[in-house]
Amino acid sequence: RYPSSKGGQGFKPLADYVHKLGLKFGIHIMRGIPRVATEKNLPIFKSNYTAKDATDQSTPCSWCDDMWGVKNTSAGQAYYDSIIELYNEWGVDFIKMDCAYGMPWVDEIELVSRAIQKFPREIVFSMSPTNRDPALAETVKSNVTMYRING
Repeated sequence: RYPSSKGGQGFKPLADYVHKLGLKFGIHIMRGIPRVATEKNLPIFKSNYTAKDATDQSTPCSWCDDMWGVKNTSAGQAYYDSIIELYNEWGVDFIKMDCAYGMPWVDEIELVSRAIQKFPREIVFSMSPTNRDPALAETVKSNVTMYRING
């Protein structure tokens, strides 16, 4: 479906090309786990968990129907560990996570941050909360590299 995933390599060839140009390679992700993964109860890579184990249907993204929230559990951590490991293999330098716009999502921000810290690659973690709440910025400042607001 996507030319960049030809041969099961994901974005690695593209990231390698970008790095050869002397640039950093970043991706935009949505907070959460794909609803289709939950519907199919897909396994979480390198774990004994499935998508249903990690899914929190009470915290969906309000403007994107593709994702459910992720539970703050060992299954949720395993899910974020699995995708961050993949991004490390691809050579991702920058992750912008969208739809993390309030206190209910602090747990997920922490899950992603812990996953990033498990791997040697330095990844800039930017969240886009669409929220100007100084309390949220204070709460997440130890977990993210950048905090962007909409004006």
